[in-house]
Amino acid sequence: MAHVCIHWFRKGLRLHDNPALIAALKDCKELYPVFILEPYLHNTQVGINRRRFLIGALKDLDCSLRKLNSRLFVLRGKPEDVFPKLFKEWNVTKLTYEYDTEPYSLNRDEKVTSLARKHAVEVIYKISHTLYNIERIMEENGGKPPLTYKRLQAIVQKLGPPKKPISAPHLENMKDVKTPCSKKFEEKYGIPTPEELGLESTSLGEELFPGGEQEALRRLDEHVKKTAWVCCFEKPQTSPNSLSPSTTVLSPYITFGCLSARTFWWRITEVYQGRKHSNPPVSLHGQLLWREFFYTGSVGINDFNKMEGNPVCIQVDWDTNPEYLAAWREARTGFPFIDAIMTQLRQEGWIHHLARHAVACFLTRGDLWISWEEGQKIFEDLLLDGDWALNAGNWQWLSASAFFHQFFRVYSPIAFGKKTDKNGDYIKKYLPVLKKFPPKYIYEPWKAPRSVQHAAGCIVGKDYPHPIVQHEQVSKKNIQRMKEAYAKRSSNSNESPIKEQGVKRKALSVYEMPQKKIRKE
Repeated sequence: MAHVCIHWFRKGLRLHDNPALIAALKDCKELYPVFILEPYLHNTQVGINRRRFLIGALKDLDCSLRKLNSRLFVLRGKPEDVFPKLFKEWNVTKLTYEYDTEPYSLNRDEKVTSLARKHAVEVIYKISHTLYNIERIMEENGGKPPLTYKRLQAIVQKLGPPKKPISAPHLENMKDVKTPCSKKFEEKYGIPTPEELGLESTSLGEELFPGGEQEALRRLDEHVKKTAWVCCFEKPQTSPNSLSPSTTVLSPYITFGCLSARTFWWRITEVYQGRKHSNPPVSLHGQLLWREFFYTGSVGINDFNKMEGNPVCIQVDWDTNPEYLAAWREARTGFPFIDAIMTQLRQEGWIHHLARHAVACFLTRGDLWISWEEGQKIFEDLLLDGDWALNAGNWQWLSASAFFHQFFRVYSPIAFGKKTDKNGDYIKKYLPVLKKFPPKYIYEPWKAPRSVQHAAGCIVGKDYPHPIVQHEQVSKKNIQRMKEAYAKRSSNSNESPIKEQGVKRKALSVYEMPQKKIRKE
């Protein structure tokens, strides 16, 4: 039977290593590559950099499809409202998509799958957003997610290397496949404009990380050419405040699916062949396994992005302080290192992982004692690589609520930045109001004599805020508060959170949906 097929692009915004797209082309006479611009993507709370990146990724995808005599159809609305109309209008018989483990996505996909069944549409989904089938990892761990990286490593070692990526479709694959492309379609299903997504050119800075598969592959090629750098790469040894990124910055491309994680893995493997190289957890392979670790946790742990109801998360009596939270988000804490990082985040949509450590610790257990859930929301809006699972997992880690339990190790908002940038060049770049301060005072401008402040053209308390807390005092107090939260956890549980190896999962997955008319090949 020759099918009329919709391939539904969501995160996997690429042609390479896209098994669901290849499945769409099998026995296909008409192909409709579709992206649905859901209402939340119009939300101005979603950072401007994320919205701009998405537009770039969609343009690039459309361009690649047109080279195959196809095109991208961008629709607007909720998938459960859009698809029934498409099934009828286009006489669709098959729907394919890449499997997504986020709770929102599972819920959405269940609705669409149910509607497809009612319209006699066959559904095929494929796993290609993660290195492994997450369910398989949990099966190997007795049906629960591993709660330590070492345990995950042991499991994936047993499973063997990830599947090799598959090639992008080419014209030969498309010779018997047609995509209807009328002038009416051009007008109705076009790529969203910046104006449609609420982007004003005046509010946009330089686009340092343009969206799209071609840019992702170009950057990957650029990095793997540096064989010595790839082999010696150790994440903790990179700098949080270098003026240009000291890591690959491929994470946004993996988050949006412009770059396949498996493609990245195997390109690194090629570089490693016959050479001495670093190893997980600090190597580039190690970074991809961290991603897998948090994805597995997000699937197997109930309420993964919340404190309450999350069985692995320490229950902490965080403060509610809107003024502190706003000061942190808006780079007004009075600590230049923290404010420079938050400024870079807002302007560029990306910050180094150690910079994330510094500002996350500062917001939570280090200084402001505000819940990690609040920081998680802000990062989700502002980060180009704001991945739901990684964001939630890392915030729990950095607030010492789960996975990491050495709560007494607190990042100094002053000393930490000095280690790799004594002159404060990073601060001067992102906080130009402080650029004339001498290195002696750049991290603590409030300590500068009045004459120095005048000479720098910046009076603390007028041109730049005083620190909103006294770090030495509040950090000691907060360590004590964390100690009490841990003691309470221990008294309520027979096991410490460090010893727990996992929790039985209850979360719904596509695997538990009614399987009629769904085929995973």
